Parts: sequence; C-alpha cells; structure tokens
Amino acid sequence: MKITLITVCFNSDKTIKETLKSVANQTYKNFEHIIVDGKSSDQTLPIINNYPHVSRVLSERDDGVYHAMNKGINLASGDVVGFLNSDDIYASDDILKNVAYLFENNSSLDACYADLVYFNKIDTSKLVRYWKSNKFVKGSFSKGWSPPHPTFFVRRQVYERFGNFNLNYSISSDIELMMRLLEIHNINTIYIPQTWIKMRMGGLSNKNFKNILKLNKEIIYALKKHKLFKNYISYFVYKFFSRFKQFFIYNKINFV
Repeated sequence: MKITLITVCFNSDKTIKETLKSVANQTYKNFEHIIVDGKSSDQTLPIINNYPHVSRVLSERDDGVYHAMNKGINLASGDVVGFLNSDDIYASDDILKNVAYLFENNSSLDACYADLVYFNKIDTSKLVRYWKSNKFVKGSFSKGWSPPHPTFFVRRQVYERFGNFNLNYSISSDIELMMRLLEIHNINTIYIPQTWIKMRMGGLSNKNFKNILKLNKEIIYALKKHKLFKNYISYFVYKFFSRFKQFFIYNKINFV
C-alpha cells in the first residue's frame, strides 16, 4: 500500500521544517512526499532540499492553493492520497501506519478521516481548539458539518472517477470536494476517533472574519448547487454549537 502525501507551500520557511520532520519521522515508509511550491522567494526550497525523503518538488506559479493541490493529485502514484499543509504536523509517528492498515484490510474502503487539534500559531505546545469529528450521516453537510480535510485520506482512483478540487471555490473547495464525494457519490468512508493532525491557527479559512464569511457563503452555494441545502437556521445553529464545543473538550483528546 503506497501512500502519496502532498504538501502545498509558498514562502513557508517559518513552519515547513516541522511539517517535513513529522513526515520523515513516520514509521511507515512506503510513501511518496510531493511538494507543490508556488515559486517561493524565501528559504522554503533550501529547507526542503535538506529532507531526502521528499520524492518530488514542483516549484512554479499557480492559481491558488486548490490549483496547486490538483497539480499534486495529477503527479501522485500512490494507492491512497493525503494532504499535509505546510504549517501542520502529524500528531504521532504512526499516522501513516494506521492509514495503510485501514486500506489494506478493507478493499471496499474509499476514504478515512479522523480528528484534528488547533494549536497556537507561536507556541505549538498550546492547544486552542479540538475538532472532533464523527461518523458521516447523510445530510450532515447541510448542518455545517464536514470532516477535517487534513485528516482525509482517499484512494487515488476516487479522484480519477469523480474529479479533483473545483476551482470555482476559492476558499472552500476542500469542503465542496468532501461534500461531493460523501453526499453525492456515496463513497465508503470510515471515521477513526483519534487525533491525526495538529494544525496552526490562522489558516486560509479562519484567519479573519472576512474569510470566515466568504467560506460560509461558498459552502451554502455548494449545498444549493448539489441540492443539499435545507435552510439557513439549521445550517448556522448546528454549525455554531458544534464549533463552540470544540474550544472546551481538550480533556477528551485521544492521540494515536
């Protein structure tokens, strides 16, 4: 079982070393790590060159993070594809081992996902929020639910059958992709109640109120396009309470 990991980056020299180290330390070694760089002008590329586990580096200008992610998918040769952002790290050294075990022992499995924790942008030991997911239930996306995309591993053939990231969504294409795969195409998924990813606060979708507003507008547009939207009240009420709880349940965090 070969796993493809894709990391998209641009001028990420402040954080990418930790990302690369967390991949290099994985106990499961049958993987390729593809870096899609947006033509960085800082020390990102020299840092990447210090990590021999990296299989391929593509450095050229792109049309945004999802365009870069699609490039990575098109270069992938693994049976399973996962994404690790350039400011995120794996929560333990056994994440890929667990992912491989799931797919190797379930030939009908299309995708898996788990939990994620946010940590302080400066102090990586300080946890801020715990994104605890759950088993997918039909209609969940209309209530503002989605799996944490950095924990989402998918068989490459699923992308070949149902398409990559839709570039019409500039800030929510990962959610639209998972919505399309789970709600529309009914792929077979499994939820693992473990923390797989540690993510820095301040990412694209939550770095300011403007982006949060834009994110929700795009998600609602996607729901309507896929004929999944119910009403604004259920979407925002469910989403508010699920996010609110994520700031108060650290004591239940289950690392691998």
